[in-house]
Amino acid sequence: MNYSNLSRALGTFALGTCLAAFAGQQQQPQTPPPQPPPGAANGPHPGPAAEKKAGPGARTGEAGQQAAPGAAQMQEEMQKFLAIGPPPDPAAVKRGQALFVSTCGFCHGSDATGGNTGPDLVRSVLVLHDQGTGKEIGPVIHNGRPGKGMPSFNLSDAQVKDIAAFLLSRTQAAANRGGYKILNIVTGDPKEGEAYFSAHCASCHSATGDLAHIASKYDPVALQERFLYPRTARWPGMPGPPPNPRAEKTVTVTLSSGQTYNGRLERIDDFSVALTEPSGEYHSWLFDAEKGMEVQVHDPLKEHLDLLKQYTNADMHNILAYLETLK
Repeated sequence: MNYSNLSRALGTFALGTCLAAFAGQQQQPQTPPPQPPPGAANGPHPGPAAEKKAGPGARTGEAGQQAAPGAAQMQEEMQKFLAIGPPPDPAAVKRGQALFVSTCGFCHGSDATGGNTGPDLVRSVLVLHDQGTGKEIGPVIHNGRPGKGMPSFNLSDAQVKDIAAFLLSRTQAAANRGGYKILNIVTGDPKEGEAYFSAHCASCHSATGDLAHIASKYDPVALQERFLYPRTARWPGMPGPPPNPRAEKTVTVTLSSGQTYNGRLERIDDFSVALTEPSGEYHSWLFDAEKGMEVQVHDPLKEHLDLLKQYTNADMHNILAYLETLK
C-alpha cells in the first residue's frame, strides 16, 4: 500500500469536508441580534419582567455559562443512553402493581423478581419484548401456561396493559441503577455507634472538633459514603473541589547514596515511583535504575481502609446513626 497517496487522499477528503461545512454555515440566513430596550445603551438593566428564575435543578453562575441540566433532563438523557425508552404512566403503574400483587404475586413475587413457583419476570425476554404494551404478555395472561402450572386469568385488555406498565417500570428500574431511591439508611443504634467510634475513631477524630455539626453538612447517604470511602480521586481539569490535603498520600524516597526526598505521592507501581516536593519540584525514579532505593508510603487514610475490612453491617449502620446526632 502506498501510504503517501493514502495520506494525501485523506487530507483532501478532510479539506473538502471542512469547506463544505463552512459553505453550509455561510448559506444559513443571519438573524440580527436583538436590540436593547430604551435606556439600556450603557449596559443591561433588567427589570422585574426580564429576570428569570432558575428552574428545578438549575445552577446559577457567571454570565455566558450554561445552567446545569435539571433532574428531569438528566433522567431523560440517561434513559436515552440506556435505550430503555420513556417511563410508563405512573397512574397505570400504580394500578398495575395492585393487580399484579393480588393476581400474580404469589408465584412471581410482589416485585416480579420471582416467587415460590414462578420465574423472575424482570429478566423475562417476553416481558422485555412487550415494552409495556401488553401485546406480548396478554396472550399468556389470558390463556395461561397449563404445562408449567400457570392458570389463565380473566382480565380485561386495559388491566393487562396496566400490568404491562408495572412490569416495564420494574425492568427500567433494573437497567437504570442511577434512578434507585434510597428511602432510609439511618436504622442503627446511635449508642452502639458512639461506643464503636470511641474505640476505633476517637484517636484521629473528635465529635466536638473536626466532626462537629457534620450531620448538618451532609445528608445520610453522603455521610456514610465519606466515612466508608473517604478518598475521592481527582484529576487535572476534573470538576469539583480539590483533594483534601489531609487525605493525600506522601512518600519518602531514600536513595542508596543516603539522599532523601519527601513529598506528595504522584505515582507508584511495579516499575517506578514519583513525587512532588513542597517546593513544587517533581522527581521520579525507576526501581531498576536505582538499586537499593527505599520507598516508604504514608497514607493518612490507612485506618479507614483497614476498618472497611472489619465493619459488620450493624457496625456501619450504628456509626451512621451516631454521626447523625452530630448536628
